Amino acid sequence: MPRPDICNQRLTNQHLSRQTLEKPSEVVRLLGAVQAQDYGVAKWGVAQRTRNATDAAVEKEITDGAILRTHVLRPTWHFVVAADIRWMLALTGPRVKMILAHYDRDLGLDESILRRASAAMTKALEGGKQLTRAELSKAMERARIRTDGTQRLARLVMHAELDGIICSGALRGKQFTYALLDERVPPTKPLERDAALVELVKRYFNTRGPATVDDFAWWSGLTKADAKKGLQEAESELDHETVDGRTYWFPTPRQLKTRSLVARLLPNYDEYFIGLKDRRAMLSTLMTLGLEGKVGFLGGHLLTINGQAVGGWKRTFSGKKAILELKVLTELSDAERRSVTREVERFATFLGAPVEVAKHSI
Repeated sequence: MPRPDICNQRLTNQHLSRQTLEKPSEVVRLLGAVQAQDYGVAKWGVAQRTRNATDAAVEKEITDGAILRTHVLRPTWHFVVAADIRWMLALTGPRVKMILAHYDRDLGLDESILRRASAAMTKALEGGKQLTRAELSKAMERARIRTDGTQRLARLVMHAELDGIICSGALRGKQFTYALLDERVPPTKPLERDAALVELVKRYFNTRGPATVDDFAWWSGLTKADAKKGLQEAESELDHETVDGRTYWFPTPRQLKTRSLVARLLPNYDEYFIGLKDRRAMLSTLMTLGLEGKVGFLGGHLLTINGQAVGGWKRTFSGKKAILELKVLTELSDAERRSVTREVERFATFLGAPVEVAKHSI
């Protein structure tokens, strides 16, 4: 299984080579969780795995609460679907809090303060209210809980998320809001920890595979022991192959016809690469050319051809128009350029606005 084959399978399993899903929430559920701290392009990462979902379509599902944005897995924001948020928090939340414990002590946050803060936020949000972080800060200050400093306030809110007390609300203009989880999400049947672990393992390897147990441990934030235990329980539903001493796990390959060339404008933190500890497979082309060291200068957003990183991109806005600047590290064929053009057109459809490629950028 050479690296190009690994990339081709990952493209297929993540619905990046062929799109069959209609709703953004279907993508999020399939992937289990989608890293989402860079909100605008994270929505593009979800939409490009659907047939033709737009930014407005993704935003509507977030507004309606079908997709939620919260801290889960590693201590950063992720999109998750409403039906998964409780069991996923129960599984990974304690591990995230353990990772944060050192920083909490530095900020003077103990269990008593965290309980009081959560109680103040609960009182402020009751009755279906959706408040911004600044408004939650005022509510906590009224309860005589210090929220000075960005990190202290962020930790107080994050702990309430990890405890399943609050979750994302709808955008208010350009501001994020929070709501009570129990008021925003209908009750769901809890999963025992072992069952939740196996479910997360299956979601991961069915979409990020071929991947290793180390990749899963990195992505989930769980221990290596948990990763091995979950994989042992789920391995009868997966296939595996050993390459260069590493065992890769993946779903039974699906026979799908794909385009001969697939160009993708992947956002920073896209699950195609951020979901893996070892990302060398997608750098094979650049490594052959001795250019892998240039990846760090691309700005985070990656241009890929058939799953191989070949450059980067960034977008800015000028009035109602988006300007796309491409930084290409390799020589593109005419067919590859046409594939990139098709991807730019998809991006314009997602934005609902014209996209102009900056001159001399490709």
